[in-house]
Amino acid sequence: MKVVVGMSGGVDSAVTALLLKQQGYEVTGLFMKNWEDDDDAEYCSTRQDLVDVASVCDVIGIDLEVVNFSKEYKDRVFADFLREYEAGRTPNPDILCNSEIKFRCFLDHAMQLGADRIATGHYAQVREWESDGRREFQLLKAEDGTKDQSYFLYRLNQAQLSKTLFPLGTLYKREVRKIAEAAGLHVATKKDSTGICFIGERPFREFLMRYLPTQPGEIRSLDDDRVMGEHQGLMYHTIGQRKGLHIGGIKGNQDAAGEHDAWYVAAKDVKRNVLLVVQGHDHPALLKDRLAAIDLNWISGRAPHTHWVYTAKPRYRTPDMPCEIDALTGERAEIAFAEAQWALTPGQSVVVYESKVCLGGGIIA
Repeated sequence: MKVVVGMSGGVDSAVTALLLKQQGYEVTGLFMKNWEDDDDAEYCSTRQDLVDVASVCDVIGIDLEVVNFSKEYKDRVFADFLREYEAGRTPNPDILCNSEIKFRCFLDHAMQLGADRIATGHYAQVREWESDGRREFQLLKAEDGTKDQSYFLYRLNQAQLSKTLFPLGTLYKREVRKIAEAAGLHVATKKDSTGICFIGERPFREFLMRYLPTQPGEIRSLDDDRVMGEHQGLMYHTIGQRKGLHIGGIKGNQDAAGEHDAWYVAAKDVKRNVLLVVQGHDHPALLKDRLAAIDLNWISGRAPHTHWVYTAKPRYRTPDMPCEIDALTGERAEIAFAEAQWALTPGQSVVVYESKVCLGGGIIA
């Protein structure tokens, strides 16, 4: 069976290719170049990543293809990223990159190369399942709960999952590094990449200002409508943000020790271009026990049950929280949590699980 592995230059995709080669697959590595606006700048690692991929392929003994998806990325991912920020929301472009680039453009390209399957270094699992005489492919959490990436893959569909292998799904990160070291792969100790791929390590606001010009407006207290300061643009702030508001010296509520509580972004009034803030981490405006989700995707192709106990993640780093889907149409889901959630953020994704099975989710409205 011929498998094309998406290789990024990191240890995860390197070990993915190695394991498949050891298991007897005919493996080809494929490096995707998805960004080229400023790939010669200090923050972009694309060139070094390609050098690392070429070295890994040489050690493993597999061919390497390089493909440029920069135009597709700009049209399908980055344009949406800018639209969402302009509208006052906080998108997660890595999720869109998976559904539109890695599991669409890359998958299509791999099939044109004659591949039977594609594989990536994501920490997740695919299970073929039969229920009521209907075969389906389920997306499962990884064994390594600290590295599980099913949250970022919730927009995949049956056609995409049926062609995908996740060899790292049953491994822990420490095991992956040991496998790489034993095989003599120099990326065994390479640091994991963090942040949004096209921004890398560069300051986020500085990057965004290149594409979205400043739009100064007032910062007001949600509780009494006092003017607290000025912001340079709603797009530079997100719900729950504490740092960078420059209003820390303004007095208000005090805690038991007499210290003044910090200020947090609670909402954005896009029509008035006003940033609304509250004082205190546990202010009621930051705690909500329900949300509405739009732009839904259910991996099986069938919607889940309403009034059924599931768990959900309203952001990647939160633990699974018990919830029910109160109401569900083709376009919108109303999700109620057993406990209030902190700083639910429009534009982020809420992902629904039944035990280890990722059912899908949508964008927080």
